[in-house]
Amino acid sequence: MKNPLATLLAVSSLMLASNAFAQVEWVDSTIGGQGFLLEPTRPTVHLPNSMVRVYPVRKDQLDDQIHSFPLTIISHRLGELFWLMPCDASASPDTWHRPQAYDQETTTPYYYATRFDDSLIRTEFTPAAHAGYFRFIFPNGKPTLLLENRMDGNLYFTNGNAVFGEERFNQMRAYVFGEFNSGVQAQSSGEAKKRLVISAPGGVNTLEFRYGISFISVEQAQKNLEEEIPDWSFEKIEQAAKQRWNEVLGQIQVDGGTPAQRRVFYTSLYRCYERMIDITEDGQYYSSFDHQVHQDARPFYMDNWLWDTYRALEPLHLLLNPEMEADQIQSYVRMYEQSGWMPSFAVLWGDYPCMTGNHAAAWMADAWFKGIQNFDLKTAYQGLKKNSLEATLLPWRNGPKTSLDDFYNEHGYMPALHPGEKETVPEVHSFERRQAVAVTLENSYDDWCIAQLARVSGNEADYPLFLQRAGFYKNVFRPEKQSVWPKDREGKWIEPFDPKFSGGMGGRDYTTENNAYTYDWDVQHDLTGLFGLMGGRAAADAKLDQLFREGLDRSKYEFWAKFPDASGLVGQFSMGNEPSFHIPYLYNYTGSPWKTQKRVRMLLDTWFTDTLLGIPGDEDGGGMTAFVVFSMMGFYPVTPGVPIYDLASPVFDRITIKLHNGKTFTIVCHNNSRNNKYLQRITLNGQLQNQVWIRHADMLKGGTLELQMGDTPNKKLGAAAADLPPSVMTLNPATLETAPQ
Repeated sequence: MKNPLATLLAVSSLMLASNAFAQVEWVDSTIGGQGFLLEPTRPTVHLPNSMVRVYPVRKDQLDDQIHSFPLTIISHRLGELFWLMPCDASASPDTWHRPQAYDQETTTPYYYATRFDDSLIRTEFTPAAHAGYFRFIFPNGKPTLLLENRMDGNLYFTNGNAVFGEERFNQMRAYVFGEFNSGVQAQSSGEAKKRLVISAPGGVNTLEFRYGISFISVEQAQKNLEEEIPDWSFEKIEQAAKQRWNEVLGQIQVDGGTPAQRRVFYTSLYRCYERMIDITEDGQYYSSFDHQVHQDARPFYMDNWLWDTYRALEPLHLLLNPEMEADQIQSYVRMYEQSGWMPSFAVLWGDYPCMTGNHAAAWMADAWFKGIQNFDLKTAYQGLKKNSLEATLLPWRNGPKTSLDDFYNEHGYMPALHPGEKETVPEVHSFERRQAVAVTLENSYDDWCIAQLARVSGNEADYPLFLQRAGFYKNVFRPEKQSVWPKDREGKWIEPFDPKFSGGMGGRDYTTENNAYTYDWDVQHDLTGLFGLMGGRAAADAKLDQLFREGLDRSKYEFWAKFPDASGLVGQFSMGNEPSFHIPYLYNYTGSPWKTQKRVRMLLDTWFTDTLLGIPGDEDGGGMTAFVVFSMMGFYPVTPGVPIYDLASPVFDRITIKLHNGKTFTIVCHNNSRNNKYLQRITLNGQLQNQVWIRHADMLKGGTLELQMGDTPNKKLGAAAADLPPSVMTLNPATLETAPQ
C-alpha cells in the first residue's frame, strides 16, 4: 500500500507544476475557432500590439484546407496583405486558387507550424514587430513558393535572393522587402508583376524567408527587416517573441481554477493584445487621415473598433498598460487634427465608421478620471464636442450632420419610421437604417462623458448642455410598457412594435443587432434614473430576473434569422453581443449582488470554454475576451468614465496583478469552488467592507482584496442603499479619488 502522505505530496507537486507553467503555455489560440453563427477567431501569430499579424487563410478552424499565409493582415476580419504559399515544383498558375489540405498544426501566439498532406511540405512562422520569418521544409528537395499581391500592386525580384513590392488597398499602400537564405530564381505568373513563382536549386530542403513590412516605403520595409531580424536564426526570433508574450501575459498570475479555466483566461488575455497596433517606424508614421508621413516622438496606433472595445478592452489596458493607452488616445487626437472628425473605427485606411455612438468620449473620460492624463485633453474635447453637435449620429457614417441630427438636437431623440414607411433621408444607410432607439441611448451616455470632460478641460459652460443631452434616453423609454420604444417625428410611439422582434434585420430600424430587451439596460451613466422609470430598484431587480428567463415566443431559427448577432442567449439576454456585457453586473445596483455572482459564474461556465465553440459571438480582436478576463478575475467596469469596478465572483483562488507603477494588487478567494461562488465577507487591506465595488485608485495603491466564499448567498452583503455603487448622472467622477499614474 502506498504512503498516503507521499501520494498527497506527489499530487500537490503536480498541481504546483501545472500552475507554474509560463503563462503563454496556457494559450490555446484555436479556442473559438468555429463560430456558432458568426465570425470565428483566428490563430493569429504576432507580438503584442504590433504591425505584423499572421494566420493561415481559411474559413475557420474546421476547414481542412489552407489558401495561403499573409505577410500581415489589414485588420481583424478586414482582409490580408501579400499572400505566400509553398507548393511542389510542378505548380501551375492555378495553384493560386487551389487550397491545400494540411495536418499536424501547432498554434501559439509566437509560433505557428503545419504540414501539407500531399506534398508533406512543412511551414513555420514566427514574428517580430514590423517583420516576419517563415521557414519551409521541402521533402522533395525542390523548393517552390508563390508570392502574390492580394489586391493590387507590383512585386519585383532582385539580387538573386530578394523580393520587394507594394500592395494598394483603400487609398492606402503597404510595402514589403524580403530575403531568402539562399539564391533563388523568380518569374512572373499570371498578371504582370502581381505574382511571383520563386524556386531554389534542386537539393535544397529548407528555404527561409525573412521580410519587413512598412506603410511608408520599400526602403523603410528593408530597414525594419534589418533592425528586427538581422540574422538567419529562426529560433532566436521565436524565443524573443515567446519571452515578450510571457512578459505581457505575466502581468496577471492566477492560481487555482481548473486547467480549462486557465486556458480560457490566458487565451482571452492574449486576444486582448491584437489591437490597437503601433505603426510607428523609426519615429515616423504614415497617416491615412491626411495621407502624410509624420514625425512624432510618441507611438502612433491604428486599428480600433470602439463600439466593441470601449466597454472592456480599453478599461483593461487602462489598468494594465496606461502609458500605451495614453499613446493610443493621443493617436485619436492626432487623427482628429488631421481629418477634422474624431474617428469611430480607426483602421489602416482611415475612419471606418461602423456601428453607432461617439464612444471616444467614454474611452477618454475613463482614462482621465483614472488618472491617465498624458494626452491633449483640450484638443480631444474639441473633437468630441464637434462630433456630438456638428457631426451626424447616423449609424455607419461620420461627417457633417443631417436633417435627422438637427431633429435630434432640437427634440432629444432620433425619430423612427413606422413599419413599411419609406426612408426619405438620403444619408441613411440602406441596410443599417436609423437604429433610432440605440442611437439615442448610446449618444446620451457619450454626452454624459463629454459633460464630465467639460468640467476638467476648461469648458465648464458646456456642462449643463451635455448633462441635459445625457438625459435624452428618457425620451425613448415608454413607462407604461416598461421598455425602450421608438417614437416618430410627431412624438407618437411607433405601433405596432414588438420589443422582441420588431425592426427588421437585426432590429436595425430601431436598435443595433439586439432587440429592445437588451437596450432596456443601455443607460450605463444613469442607472438610478433608469430604475426610476422602471418603478424603482425592486422593480428593476425583477425585470433583470425576467430578462434571463423570458422566452423567444417563436422558434430559434426564426429568431436567429432576424437576430443572428444576438447569440449566446439565456432567455432574452445575449452573451454574444457587446451591449449585454454590463447587464449581469446591474444586480449590484439593485441591491442583489449575489445574483451578479451567480449569473456571471453561470455565463462563464456556459459560454466561454476551452473548445472550438468557446466564444459565443464575434470576438472582434479583444472586444469580447476582455469581458472574460475581467469577469474571471471577479470585477468589471460597468460605467467607463467612473473609476470603479463592480465585484462578482472570481473563478481563481488567487489573482495577482502586477501594476505598471511597480505595485501589486492581489485578490485572494478563501474556500473558493464551483459551488462556493457567493461572496460572504470582503476585506480590503484588512478593512472590512460591505460595498461590492472597489475604486481604481485603491487598486493602484496595491494591496490585497480578500474574499470569503460560500455556497449560500449572503443577501445582506452590498444590499443596503449606502453600500450600492455610486449613482453617476450628476456625479463628478473626480470625487472618487483618482490616483496619479
